[in-house]
Amino acid sequence: MQNPRNLALETNSRVSAATLGVYVQVPFCQTKCTYCNFHTGVVARSLYRPYVDAVCREISESRALRDATVDTVYLGGGTPSLLEPADLRRIMDAIRQNYSCALDEVTLEADPETITEDKAVAWLDAGINRVSMGVQSLNDVELRAAGRMHRRDDVYRAVEFLRAAGFRNISMDLIAGLPHQTRATWESSLTELIALQPQHISIYLLEVDDGSRLGKEIIAGGAKYGAGAVPPDDAMAEFYESACATLATAGFEHYEISNWSLPGRASKHNLKYWRRQPYLGFGAGAHSFDGQRRWSNVHDASAYATAIAQGRTAIESDETVTPAQALDEELFLGLRELAGIDLARIERKYGADFAPRVRKLLDDGLLERSGDTIRLNPAKLTISNEAFVELLG
Repeated sequence: MQNPRNLALETNSRVSAATLGVYVQVPFCQTKCTYCNFHTGVVARSLYRPYVDAVCREISESRALRDATVDTVYLGGGTPSLLEPADLRRIMDAIRQNYSCALDEVTLEADPETITEDKAVAWLDAGINRVSMGVQSLNDVELRAAGRMHRRDDVYRAVEFLRAAGFRNISMDLIAGLPHQTRATWESSLTELIALQPQHISIYLLEVDDGSRLGKEIIAGGAKYGAGAVPPDDAMAEFYESACATLATAGFEHYEISNWSLPGRASKHNLKYWRRQPYLGFGAGAHSFDGQRRWSNVHDASAYATAIAQGRTAIESDETVTPAQALDEELFLGLRELAGIDLARIERKYGADFAPRVRKLLDDGLLERSGDTIRLNPAKLTISNEAFVELLG
């Protein structure tokens, strides 16, 4: 493969520079799940309001991409549903007051036990029209082992509150590989989840690394946090593959490695990440991308809020994306979408030749090709990393 030409970075041909996604990070949780490797923490509720003050100030003082129209907002975390509805409204008002908005999709991440009838009504009134609920499992044994606060009944109650309030776009997720999970409990959770009729479903495989308590324990060969009851890798792969078949039968479109939706309900905000479209991140640890630069804020929530309150920048990293990095991103992020990527366009844009590598991956059955479009083989998604390593190597 030739080295990428030293060309000025341009946005993906699918990108509309006129639209912008906004992500707001709320790094607070009620408890730290055993499998969590995110930069989140359990803090006193008295710290929530000053943090929201800082986020609103950061939004008002930001000058990045002010000529773009915000069409998606994602309030993530952490557990942003812990914030008072009035504070979530303040964040939404700050976005609307400082950016041109044509809001199509506004998502709030919420844990089931934090969803109440009054909150659901207030969220919808604030302009939030999509809720992404962290279900993880519908088996109470698995939920307790994972350190989750909610139980199966909380999920059913939360769905009832959201639907009664008027939400018509609900996403739910499951994790394959939780301690004590079996094929039977996995199939039961998946069947129940589908019966709840969400518009969007995410399936994640348990990540084992030293960034979480459970991961450290598994690596060390210990038994705490249910580490000894984690299903083996081949079982996790089977759970994922069974989900692919079951969700297809239920009418869900598999549009990204970890995501399924009913027709027209794919996450519009998350598609911006996979398509390298512009987005701005506000809050501790939030990342931004304008098509040429990536920058991110300091992860520590206290340090972030202090910096903003003192009129200092909270940005801790800022880099211009090189053509070589952009090429890697187009391949890695683009191929996460099951529709695939236009390889001919990418080769023209970066002066690259992937023919030998693609031919090998086609022969190995990891990729499929239709004209200029290549995509991951849907039957080999559990080993998709092999295709990424070969292409990016």
